[in-house]
Amino acid sequence: MTPATLTTIQTPNNRQSVNVPVTVFANGRSWSALLPSQRLEVTGRLAKPTPGDLVAALLLVRGPPRVLTPPSDLQEAAGTVRSGLRTAAGALPPDQRGLLPGLVVGDVSHMDPQVSADLKEAGLSHLNAVSGANLAVVAGAALALSRLFGLSLPLRACFAAIAMLAFAVVARPSPSVLRALLMGLAAAIALGTGRAKDGLAALSATVLFLVLFVPELARSYGFALSVAATAGILILAPRWRDKLSATRDQNNAPETVVHPQTSPQKAGHCGDQGHAERDGLDQVAPQAQNTRRAKLPRWMAEAVAVPAAAQVAVTPVLVLMSGQLTPIAVIANLLVAPAVAPATLLGFGAALVAPLWPDAARLLVVPAGYAVGWIIMVARWAVNLPFATVPWPGGLPGLGLLALTVAIAVPILRRRAWRALAMTAAGAALVAVLVVRPIAGPWPPKGWLMVMCDVGQGDGLVVAAGPGSGVVVDTGPDPVAMDRCLRRVGVDDVPLLILTHPHADHVGGLPGVFRNRRVGAVLVSPQRTGAGSAAHISANLAQRRIPEWTAPPGTRWRFGPSELTVLAPDPAQSEMNGHGEGSAINNSSVVIHVRWRVGSALLSGDLETEAQEDLLRQIPIRADILKTPHHGSNRQSPAFLSSLGARAALISVGADNDYGHPALSTLSLLHRLGLDIYRTDQAGDLAVVEREGRMAIVSRGP
Repeated sequence: MTPATLTTIQTPNNRQSVNVPVTVFANGRSWSALLPSQRLEVTGRLAKPTPGDLVAALLLVRGPPRVLTPPSDLQEAAGTVRSGLRTAAGALPPDQRGLLPGLVVGDVSHMDPQVSADLKEAGLSHLNAVSGANLAVVAGAALALSRLFGLSLPLRACFAAIAMLAFAVVARPSPSVLRALLMGLAAAIALGTGRAKDGLAALSATVLFLVLFVPELARSYGFALSVAATAGILILAPRWRDKLSATRDQNNAPETVVHPQTSPQKAGHCGDQGHAERDGLDQVAPQAQNTRRAKLPRWMAEAVAVPAAAQVAVTPVLVLMSGQLTPIAVIANLLVAPAVAPATLLGFGAALVAPLWPDAARLLVVPAGYAVGWIIMVARWAVNLPFATVPWPGGLPGLGLLALTVAIAVPILRRRAWRALAMTAAGAALVAVLVVRPIAGPWPPKGWLMVMCDVGQGDGLVVAAGPGSGVVVDTGPDPVAMDRCLRRVGVDDVPLLILTHPHADHVGGLPGVFRNRRVGAVLVSPQRTGAGSAAHISANLAQRRIPEWTAPPGTRWRFGPSELTVLAPDPAQSEMNGHGEGSAINNSSVVIHVRWRVGSALLSGDLETEAQEDLLRQIPIRADILKTPHHGSNRQSPAFLSSLGARAALISVGADNDYGHPALSTLSLLHRLGLDIYRTDQAGDLAVVEREGRMAIVSRGP
């Protein structure tokens, strides 16, 4: 998806010259090599734009583009710099090699989705896109270099302006870069002329100028966040810094001095002490001692005030946009701040050097990788904390609730006694969340046997296979959700991964399982339905050199406390079609029976009525817990479900999904059979645990 300018429309009947902005939707590798300023010819269809977008149309392209002109020299040079950084970053681990180009020049083409999600939830998403902070680092380095070479003040300002313009071209002019560039140029003009600058006035002029010439920025959340953060830093941060770093004198009592020369009559009013004289020296009454309450050093106060002010300023926009608060963002930004400048400077230096000296560029990205690795580690730590993100009503109701909360909180925090009570309550709540809650309810619970991950509309399960080890059955649709579930469970070794069938809601999260984990082998269905998806999975496994297995019914493994047996499908059996689209793939699902010392479970994939009844005819199956087939769809066999003798049904399903899962008829059937029903959309992750020689089901919470 890319913005473009449509200049000519040719149909079978006529040819028309226009000059309007459009949004292009296209597919294919050939598009990734294109650069701004190139002219293309494409075949496609025009569609109405999204209401409110300031484009004339959506252009839905069919097939590859035909390139008419090469890019301009400037854009080709910028593309070479970006490509050089990507190549040099290839020497880093996968998560770092994706974030470094994103941090330095806004190139997120190789960004790990897990890292991107962690940065977003930790309030660090501004780091995987170029912003004013990057531009400030580049401008500061340019000023330092020009000062080192002894350039005059106007020349230093010109050198900084050129550096900022070059950086903006390389990073491409996103809304945040445009805003920062104009503010930086205004600051450079003020520096070169020796005139004092007003940051807030420069910001206001920049916003008005950009909205006048690029009016679509007026409804861009990214631009609003950028402007709000800058305004918070300009308005709030200096006051908070001064308050945190100031010192003040405190007198416990007024100073009283009594002189011996005072007449007895006057001194007598002060009591007996007024007559006290000793060797002609002044006698001083009890005098309060002057105390100085030292606060934070100025550099530390500024380090705290800047991210706090920025986070407070963007919070209303975040609530309006996403309906959540990120309390951990201030701490996370404070921790990563020392790493941003080195990563930016080293990365930009590597990008400039890479086209001329690739080996030197690779040397530069190594220390930059350490800085980026620290950012990734902080983000991962932050999102694993309880209440790293707090749900909040979105839109105008959430904004109103936030305003009400602030209106109540400000008077409380302005009074010393109330502030002490509020801080005590907040501290107690923090202790309860970080200490008491993990002790009272750790996750996963002690003695867990199986965890059904809340992966949305899909399946993702983990069967216990020993300390730090688990057999994964399906991976859900989202790599981020699956990786986080495995992290919560503490699984870093997967001896066997079972993909019941190649539907996206069961295999889409595959990269999340591979992330920083060893996978021994992958079991797939012997019935090769869904050839396209199956071939993609096979290619992915071959690239990682992971064995791909199929297994006939009766194949058995033992991993730690769990014994797994394959029940279906039979490789000799033909495809089993059903009534719906994709039924043949669903009916080819690998069915696993899991047995523990205290009970058993049936993991039935997405079996539909035909395959359930066929399995019932072939072998008798008993299980205490049922993984409800196909997310509780209405394609269930009452005879099959009743034959299991199960006492509980687990349903992995996404909230408010478009499929009507779980179906009311299926829920009624399970209730009639006497099964207790547990759903991930209502209870979050579900754990099967061993308690006093029996099995129990524990939910992590929504």
